[in-house]
Amino acid sequence: MKYTGYLLTAFSVAVLSSCLKVEEFPKEPTITFKELSTYADSARLTIVFTDGDGDIGLNEGDTLSPYNIEGDHYFNLYCDYYEKREGEWVLAPEIVIPFYYRVPRVTPTGQNPSLNGEMSVIMTPLYYLPGTGYDTCRFEIRLVDRNLNQSNTVVSNVFVKP
Repeated sequence: MKYTGYLLTAFSVAVLSSCLKVEEFPKEPTITFKELSTYADSARLTIVFTDGDGDIGLNEGDTLSPYNIEGDHYFNLYCDYYEKREGEWVLAPEIVIPFYYRVPRVTPTGQNPSLNGEMSVIMTPLYYLPGTGYDTCRFEIRLVDRNLNQSNTVVSNVFVKP
């Protein structure tokens, strides 16, 4: 009788866990803009992401091609800076240091490799380009995974330089 209780419990857990829906996402990352919080000299950008094969982020040691510093994929989060110039959104060509980031590797747990979550980056020391004569700005954001699959592009909220 004692073992019947254990077997019934094990069977119930197996049946219930088989009913749990496993979330499936495309292998390309998908992002949604959540928030850009601006402060005097810094900002925090937050996006929501999904990735079906769980290959988001880079390790510190990922510096060989195609992730080498001279290559196109050293960074994996790209925040292109736009200013509204005479009524049109223009990618600011004056940026010497772009708003590009290396997001650290995220490792999924369990058997399902899919990832979904939220990530934030702190943009500092400045999150805007001073001295251009234009004050209305926004970012266009995209994420690239380790297999070089590129996400969709999302647009941040519009902000005015302080």
